[in-house]
Amino acid sequence: MGIDLVKGQRISLEKESGGGLTKVVMGLGWDPVTSSGGGFFKKLASLLSKPKEIDLDASCALFDSNKTPVDFVWFAQLRSKDGSIVHTGDNLTGAGDAGDDEQIIVDLSKIPSNVTTLVFTVNSFQGQTFNEVNNAFCRIVDSSNNKEIARYTLSGGGTHTAMIMAKIYRHEGEWKMTALGEAARGQVVAELLPAIATVL
Repeated sequence: MGIDLVKGQRISLEKESGGGLTKVVMGLGWDPVTSSGGGFFKKLASLLSKPKEIDLDASCALFDSNKTPVDFVWFAQLRSKDGSIVHTGDNLTGAGDAGDDEQIIVDLSKIPSNVTTLVFTVNSFQGQTFNEVNNAFCRIVDSSNNKEIARYTLSGGGTHTAMIMAKIYRHEGEWKMTALGEAARGQVVAELLPAIATVL
């Protein structure tokens, strides 16, 4: 297991991975909130009914040194124009194992030199709020050995429909990561640009 990050914490990906880091995976996981209590019949109805589906979308926005957006990777564009970042596909429900529900693969060695910052976001395409989401997290994994470098758990609910999770950025020749955890509103990543601008 890697480092459990707290909001605002910065780490060096190179140092935490032991050096030689070239390709990483940003994984996102979540579960729908389930109701509890209410007596036998309510519990029985809950067991028999279909679990509520939560459609969260992981995205990555690429920025240059002037904080200008260069490209987006999201469910409508699963690969960056330069090919350095690939989204593995959209999970529409949050159902599944306790692991990642969506993944974005980043080849750090192929990111163009004009791109200085990658911002990872999660948004609810259907407008459901984070009051309906449980166990949401993001984590960064070294794809060469599948070792988890760091994890950031998104705590608490809220009426927001999006979260700016984390950013990876170049600093003095190495890649660093900051856990952000900033609440925002928007159904797609482009709608989050005003909120992202405050954390670049």
